[in-house]
Amino acid sequence: MGQERSVRVGIMKAREVHVVFHSVYMHNGKPFVGECRFVPSAGERLFVPVEKNATFTLKDVTIGIGFHWERKEEQTFCGALLLKLEEGLVRAINVVLVETYLTSVISSEMSANASLELLKAHAVISRSWLLRILNHNDNCQLSTVNCQLSTVNCQLSPDHILRWYDNEAHTSFDVCADDHCQRYQGITRQSNPQVVEAIEATRGLVLTYAGKVCDARFSKCCGGMTEVFESCWENIRHPYLVAKPDPYCNTRDTRILSQVLNNYDQETTDFYRWEVHYTSEELSELVKRKSGIDFGRVLNLVPMERGASGRIITLKVVGEKRTVTVGKELEIRKWLSESHLYSSAFEVEKTSDGFTLHGKGWGHGVGLCQIGAAVMGDQGFTYDEILSFYYPHAELTKEW
Repeated sequence: MGQERSVRVGIMKAREVHVVFHSVYMHNGKPFVGECRFVPSAGERLFVPVEKNATFTLKDVTIGIGFHWERKEEQTFCGALLLKLEEGLVRAINVVLVETYLTSVISSEMSANASLELLKAHAVISRSWLLRILNHNDNCQLSTVNCQLSTVNCQLSPDHILRWYDNEAHTSFDVCADDHCQRYQGITRQSNPQVVEAIEATRGLVLTYAGKVCDARFSKCCGGMTEVFESCWENIRHPYLVAKPDPYCNTRDTRILSQVLNNYDQETTDFYRWEVHYTSEELSELVKRKSGIDFGRVLNLVPMERGASGRIITLKVVGEKRTVTVGKELEIRKWLSESHLYSSAFEVEKTSDGFTLHGKGWGHGVGLCQIGAAVMGDQGFTYDEILSFYYPHAELTKEW
């Protein structure tokens, strides 16, 4: 059994980073306390707390980048602050122990007031996801092979584009703080002792399969059916990420939903079943702008391949000038929305003036469904029963 590790979390990048140190932090033998502003500078600047429970606040942190809830927040963090020069800007990185990081993640991904069993389940999958990333980064450092996990852009032909967006091995930190990786918003939302209890009760526990830490994906709402990994990302089968009916994720109970949906998430209410309508002119302009391809007037949207949950893997966009087949699910969602369409699980209805998309679910639908898991926790299921439902064949293993 190993020792608890630390993680480097990329919080923000800006022309100027505004920090408030709430107690003494040291850098190169010099103390820093109170308000400080940092501009780009060569090299690295590491600010280490003198006291164990010291905190600092970052101003104007952008959350929900590229999504419909994007906004700026003031966030407070434990641990050390690392500043680096990146593309002419200041990159702010929080260096913190894994279990402290997870305390924030499970109360950022959902409400700190969620049920204890739901918080425990999410602690395990968030820890598993993170440890897989850290192990990957370790292997990269030991190898001369290029291990960068990045956006895969596969141009099969001028008329067939496949892209999927995996969890990049960031070059200057381990994981980012936004939805692209896992939501990490410091101690700002840690308002319930149950969060700490959930972390302590599952300390060091991860999901494993065949001796390896699981790629424990999760999404907001599967829409009634979970999806397999390969429908959304690389064509690799993970036996613990299966497609199966989820009888738990359809609820309008605001008490349960508030366990999963933070204040800005609650602005979205129609995620289990939803509709989006575009006129032909609106859709043609949107797709041209988001794809960079001039289709002319869009004449049709034709699903070519679907996953087991009904999520579209490849979609044919038929235009007056061009016809292009695009995938996978997140790229489809990017093309058909100003931010991100809730999911690619939709049917296309041609109307007299354009197109209506009849959809289900919020997110890719792979692995744990956060709404479904919240319902299970409310119905008395234990955290290991929740994990067994969403990750069949996986085992609980203690890493530290």
